[in-house]
Amino acid sequence: MKFIEPHGHMVSRVTDDYQNMAMAGCVAICEPSFWAGYDRRNEHGFYDYFRQLTEVEPARAANYGIRHYCWMCINPKEAEDLGLANAVLDLIPEFLDKPNVLGIGEIGLNKNSKNELIVLEKHIQLAEDHDQLILVHTPHLEDKLKGTQLIVDAIKNHSKIDPSRVIIDHVEEHSIATVKDAGMWAGITLYPESKTTPNRAVDMLEVYGSDQIWMNAACDWGQSDPMSVPKTMQVMKKRGWSEEQIQKIVLQNPVSFMKQTPKFDLDI
Repeated sequence: MKFIEPHGHMVSRVTDDYQNMAMAGCVAICEPSFWAGYDRRNEHGFYDYFRQLTEVEPARAANYGIRHYCWMCINPKEAEDLGLANAVLDLIPEFLDKPNVLGIGEIGLNKNSKNELIVLEKHIQLAEDHDQLILVHTPHLEDKLKGTQLIVDAIKNHSKIDPSRVIIDHVEEHSIATVKDAGMWAGITLYPESKTTPNRAVDMLEVYGSDQIWMNAACDWGQSDPMSVPKTMQVMKKRGWSEEQIQKIVLQNPVSFMKQTPKFDLDI
């Protein structure tokens, strides 16, 4: 079966990962901007990183027949430095015209701090000004529910932002209802340590339904698995899900969300 990896940080992965994902049926990868594993010293580091997302990774993916798309932002982990954040925000409009850029993301919160909220608000305004899709990161573990509510409230303050053009990622059992009730899309992240396991993900799907939800690996520098989505597809199959039901989650839903921008031109 085909699938889309809608949230994978491929700059941190070896080329073998592209090959294995292609062999498993991956047809597209979407890569949000994120932390580089260290705090960058200035906006020039971000400029080069944005070039990597818009030039280098699409070429790497194409070698294995995979389409590569990406998102632009300064991640919340580096948003405490408002001077740096403002300088990076000034760079982003230049990249929004690149053919593989789908929108603003992954913005959000890390520790729910005042400065993070300021930068989150500026990102939302940037998305509104440029009519962009939004992909949101939610905090880890004990800060997740509070942070999710803060994010939902911040987005709701922008009446011109259509909630169906926003996906809030890394939802868990205690936060998914907050996102779904707000009319936004929910992303379930298959990450062994700080997010969800395949069985927990399928449990959530069986409780909350299959509409406006996708699954992703969020594979990055940490202990993560770019094959998490196809492995979870096998769990779904063992639990009695039909091929049609599985394809809705791993292929059709990501397409439905990202087709809201004409740049997502994947022909399936």
